[in-house]
Amino acid sequence: VQLVESGGGLVQPGGSLSLSCAASGLTFSTYRMAWFRQAPGKEREGVATIGGAYSTTYADSVKGRFTISRDNFNNTLSLQMSSLRPEDTAMYYCAATVRPIGRVTLEEAEYNYWGQGTQVTVSS
Repeated sequence: VQLVESGGGLVQPGGSLSLSCAASGLTFSTYRMAWFRQAPGKEREGVATIGGAYSTTYADSVKGRFTISRDNFNNTLSLQMSSLRPEDTAMYYCAATVRPIGRVTLEEAEYNYWGQGTQVTVSS
């Protein structure tokens, strides 16, 4: 399994950024996918997850600002981020779990496959 993130960068507060994750080596449509992030000196935290039927769940800190989506034809996971804040600065990771797709989780320990991460910096 390979997960490769892209799209990170530097953005001003209030700005927008879109992340992508290209997945290979798995039957993408059958896996629950998620985005996590880790800021310097902090633990990795779940940001958003998407399962079958495109059901989505978000961390409270990003609700209304971030949108997770998936393209099962192109095996791609996306995260559209808007109204970005300095506290959104972190390394963002794409992850996949082998647990049943209907199991909604943003627990790091429940995810089996991880990308290498892409850096998002929100600063003026």
